[in-house]
Formats: sequence, structure tokens, C-alpha cells
Amino acid sequence: MEAKMASLSLRDENELARHREKHNLNFISKHGQHIDEYQRYNFFLSPEEERLLLRQYELHLKEFCKRFSPPMPKGVTGTAFHYFKRFYLYNSSMDYHPKEILATCVYLACKVEEFNVSIGQFVANIKGDRDKASDIILNNELLLMQQVNYHLTIHNPFRPVEGFLIDIKTRCNLANPERLRTGIDEFLEKVFLTDACLLYAPSQIALAAVLHAASKEQENLDSYVTDMLFRDAGPDKLAILIEAVRKIRSMVKMVESPARERVRVIEKKLDRCRNQENNPDSEIYKRRVREALDEDDIPQGGASRMSLDTSGVSQMLSPSAS
Repeated sequence: MEAKMASLSLRDENELARHREKHNLNFISKHGQHIDEYQRYNFFLSPEEERLLLRQYELHLKEFCKRFSPPMPKGVTGTAFHYFKRFYLYNSSMDYHPKEILATCVYLACKVEEFNVSIGQFVANIKGDRDKASDIILNNELLLMQQVNYHLTIHNPFRPVEGFLIDIKTRCNLANPERLRTGIDEFLEKVFLTDACLLYAPSQIALAAVLHAASKEQENLDSYVTDMLFRDAGPDKLAILIEAVRKIRSMVKMVESPARERVRVIEKKLDRCRNQENNPDSEIYKRRVREALDEDDIPQGGASRMSLDTSGVSQMLSPSAS
């Protein structure tokens, strides 16, 4: 995470918003040259509409991972969220539909986290046409790796949480620290619905989760943090840490689900304004695939076959399926 942070150089939520707005405007200026400015506003998604749409798909991602069979380790879910957020920090959802990128993020996370499921096992968790879904995932895998700049190793907050709990059991007089786990798990589930993982180190997120869980149990760990955990850190470093924890907890408190009806309207708008060259249902995409197959003489079968439809992933991720 620290190495990734350095490469992304992201300081705060305003900077994230600027990144997203830039890619939204780039898409509109590239694809909206033939539309006057007033019509552009009504035709394309605004940055706010993109954020609402992606929030809805983050909820789909969470539910998909929760229902996955065999049961999915937390680290896979955390890594999938990282990939999804980082992909859309540098791409517009109008260019690449989130229903197609979401499943690819989870599949790549399974590989990187060494949760060994075949593509067949993976798409068995998807409703609809599974052959088509597997084509979409495999065809997007390289794109996803490129867009996250091949930074595939992700450090999640789960391991630091275990470290804190061991340390609390060893050095703190808190009775039965294991009772904090429920509150910690709830917090970490919500934290991935925020941008905290793009801005803060895993250890800071883990500490925020532990302190949140303690406060839910009417326990106060402030003296443990200041007098034991960071006794030698110095007042400046301690102040930075406390502020980071405060901001993370505030972000989690602000999490709310987007209004379903609003999301439905945005999805209809997206169907009209998305980049048809990246839409497996479009004629331009199908023609390009046929040309590529003719040119390279690629046999049409197995993983090499390009998908002409996204119904498998679409059905899996449609609001009615959640």
C-alpha cells in the first residue's frame, strides 16, 4: 500500500475528485464533439452521476464476494475493491462499463491472492450465460492489469488488525479483546465502500477499525494508543496518526447507499452514451472482433473467443439481482 501510495501521489479526497472529473471531461470532449454544450450535459454522465453509479457497483461487488462459492477470503475481497477503485480513478465508466470490469477485478484478485479457482468455477457464481461472462473476464484481464500499472500486490488492513489484537491481549488490560471482532468486521466491510484505501495506510485503517469497535463496546483505548503503541512516536507523528484515524472513521460514518431509482436513470443514460467500441453488444465491436479474427486467424473457441454479449455479468450485477 505504501509503495502504491507513493506511485499515485494522492493526498486527499479533493485530489481524487479532480482525477475523476478530469477523465469524465476527457471522455466527453472526445466523444461529444458533434453535440452542443447544453445537449452534452443531458446526454453524458456528470462526475457526480459516475460516482453514484460506481457506488452502486461497489455494493454489487461486496455482495458477489459474500455469496461466492467456495467461500472467499477477506483478502480477495479487499484486493478486488482496490483494483476496482484504482481502475475508475483513471477511466470513465462511460468508456468501460462497471458491470464488465467488476467481475474481472474479482477474478484477478483471486489469482493474485492465490485463492485457486478456475475460470469455470468462478463463472459458476454468475447468473446468465457463463461462457459469455468468462470471455468478458478473460478479455478484460490484461486491460485491468495495464490500468492499475501492474501494481497487483495489495496490502489490506486484515493482517494489521490481527497484530493489534495480539498486542492488546499482551500489553493492555482490556477484558476479552476478541469481543471487538464483530465491530472490526463491520467497520472494514464499510471502509471498502469509501476511498480510505486509496488515501491511508492499511495499519491506519486497521487502527481506526479497532478503536471504532472498542467505542462500540464502551471501551476507551486512547491511553493504549498514546502511552504504549506510539509512546516513542513524538507529538507530530502522533497528531498525524490521530487525524488520519479520525478522517477514516468519519468517511465510514458517511457511507450510504445511492437511491435505487436514481441509479436506474443513470444506467439508462449510460446505455445511450457509453463508448460503443468497448460495448460487446454493439455492431462496431462485433465488426472489430470479426476483423481481428480474420486478420490473425485465431480459432474461435475457449479463452481466445471474444465475447459478443455481456448478459452473464449484466444479469449477475443488475439491481434486481442484488
